[in-house]
Amino acid sequence: MRTVLALYLTQKLAYSKDTATVIYHIFTSLAYFFPLMGAILADSWLGKFKTIFYLSIVYCAGSTLIALGAIPPLNLPATSMTVLGLLFIAVGSGGIKPCVSAFGGDQFKLPEQATQLAKFFSLFYFAINAGSLISTTLTPILREDVHCFGENNCFPLAFGVPAVLMILSIVIFVCGRAMYTIKKPSGNMIVLVGKCIGNALSVRSKERVANPREHWLDYAESKYGKGIVADIKSLLKILILYIPLPVFWALFDQQGSRWTFQATRMDGELAGYTIKPDQMQVINPLLILAFIPLFESFVYPMLGKIGIRRPLQKLSFGGLLAGAAFVLSGFVEIALDRTNAVLPAGHESQLRIFNGLPCDYRFHTDMPNLTGFNVPSRGAFEALHIDVPDSNTTFQFRAETSEIGCVRENMTEFSGTFYLNPGNAVSYFISRKGGKSSLVEYADTAEKDRNGQPRMRLLANVQTTKHISLRHNGNAAIVYNISLNRYDQMAVTEGEYGVYVGERQIATVKLSPGGVYTLILDEFQENEFNLQTHIITPSNSVHMLWLVPQYVVITAGEVMFSITGLEFSYSQAPESMKSVIQAFWLLTVAIGNMLVVFIAEAKFVQSQSLEFFLFAALMFLDMGLFMLLAIRYRYADAGASLDSIEVDNDGKKRNEALAISDTLSERSAKSTTYANEAFRED
Repeated sequence: MRTVLALYLTQKLAYSKDTATVIYHIFTSLAYFFPLMGAILADSWLGKFKTIFYLSIVYCAGSTLIALGAIPPLNLPATSMTVLGLLFIAVGSGGIKPCVSAFGGDQFKLPEQATQLAKFFSLFYFAINAGSLISTTLTPILREDVHCFGENNCFPLAFGVPAVLMILSIVIFVCGRAMYTIKKPSGNMIVLVGKCIGNALSVRSKERVANPREHWLDYAESKYGKGIVADIKSLLKILILYIPLPVFWALFDQQGSRWTFQATRMDGELAGYTIKPDQMQVINPLLILAFIPLFESFVYPMLGKIGIRRPLQKLSFGGLLAGAAFVLSGFVEIALDRTNAVLPAGHESQLRIFNGLPCDYRFHTDMPNLTGFNVPSRGAFEALHIDVPDSNTTFQFRAETSEIGCVRENMTEFSGTFYLNPGNAVSYFISRKGGKSSLVEYADTAEKDRNGQPRMRLLANVQTTKHISLRHNGNAAIVYNISLNRYDQMAVTEGEYGVYVGERQIATVKLSPGGVYTLILDEFQENEFNLQTHIITPSNSVHMLWLVPQYVVITAGEVMFSITGLEFSYSQAPESMKSVIQAFWLLTVAIGNMLVVFIAEAKFVQSQSLEFFLFAALMFLDMGLFMLLAIRYRYADAGASLDSIEVDNDGKKRNEALAISDTLSERSAKSTTYANEAFRED
């Protein structure tokens, strides 16, 4: 659902890209915040099975609301239903993310079934990545290649299929209830940690003068015992390292928002197939499957040779890679800026004149610096930077021709007034009306379609009323009927079109993604036509594959940051705090997404490329802070020996250290990797 969400917000709900980015990341933030509530609910009251079941129903309700709101004939309040649906899905995620993998683990008796547990997590991990690969590939196809309800896309199907499958999954889940091992709730450690910290602060405020303690948490020992207090102390040491981590997620989760919008302005044609902008997200789960064994076998040993061995070093390197990915996206954005439309500044206006007649016209005006210009036969003239001091600024003009065809038909000259407004564009069409030349005015824009589609306008100069249509050569169902007395610019599906007058094809035109076109149709003799295509704004010329490097770099960063970070946290946290550390890891994702919301709303910079560079700089500074915190951290248990082992000239001690590190990673890698993927890909 999230794969097509950003495009739905802009294409169907007409949100700006900035607003759509804000909504997208607020939703993502909530989807990673509510699992804290879901974990508390499951462990303290309902148990995992009921929590999964009840909140999955809430999740389905949210998916259904969005799908129904996207169906045009129902005329439902789509915006309100989408916002409410997203809230329901976020709440539903709270029951799914923290409970599903743990509930699966509850089905095995340990240590007798440790092998079967490992197989379960392998299948679980495979299912998550398979689901991610399939959905990010097929959902954009359902969105764009299927046409429903008279529209050139089908968002209701793209949202409806996940909703139906989710309902089916609940049915399958409930059918197995008789076979499940269902454990009763035994209390939530997150709640206990909160109570212990609250008690320590309360007692300290009363006794710190009369009964000073070495550590402020020691004041809770009398109620909660030394064991829990010691575990919370260890937890807090790790959580201090978590302070810089949200910035990584602020960058990482923009794959579904800013990077998807970036792809809408690019050329996706590849060997006869057009890559959808939202399909670029499939690169991440695909590379994850390839990178995990590659990093374990080749990358980490190579990094070890240059001194990057310990988890916090790898995590820092992963964060730097994320910053580098945004540097790459910034340079891609600069290249895209060169293909943008030329728009008028606040003190400027743009003037375009399209000639639908078979003769050249010479214009004389009282405009400063533009006293005369020619408009060729069936051609166009444009002035893109006309200084306009006030609203409704007027300039007089006179147009004339000496070509025999127009002289014979009494269309030698005409005059009138140009009306220009600052910050706007206006166009005029020279056509034949009542046996004389006439000039039709209409509002214009050269701006590209924000959804990446071609935009076109057809100006017809015909002798009698005709039925004109554009018919897609690759899809007979796509037909656009052109109204002769309107001059609206319309967004169309990309591709090659036949231009028809009645049932007769008179020309072929290709409309490419991002291009803005004006077509001039002239009936120069009865039932004899001439069609000219004028490109107002060039189509997308930067290929979508230029996004691949930034996806590769940020996915490499994810492997080193996310998986290594969870392995480190899981191995360093006391046994009683492992669920708490998972909860706070999810919380860093929620905070990171809110950081995107803050920066998007604050509008520190006006250029999208500068915003990408801003995030990159923030990531580099953030990793500098993280490195300072990491230097002060002392590893627990096996990890401590990594710091204390000296490396001799023969490298024997180095090998010993690496062996300890490998043992530590092997012990925790499976469970943390599976859990991480479950949380990230859900």
